[in-house]
Amino acid sequence: MKKIEITFGPQGEVTLKTEGFAGKQCQEASRFLEQALGSVSEETLTGEYFQAQIKDRLEQKRE
Repeated sequence: MKKIEITFGPQGEVTLKTEGFAGKQCQEASRFLEQALGSVSEETLTGEYFQAQIKDRLEQKRE
């Protein structure tokens, strides 16, 4: 299941966490929230992001 979790901290900081998205889909899905909330100070890419990239590369090599 795909979801975007939004956490608001006590000092006004906002954290977005995406789950269930492969590769760059997570960035595309959360882009509208990032734009609405302001500038991004930090981005941490998860294993889901890199798994999709590895899968794409393997499929390209097979072709």
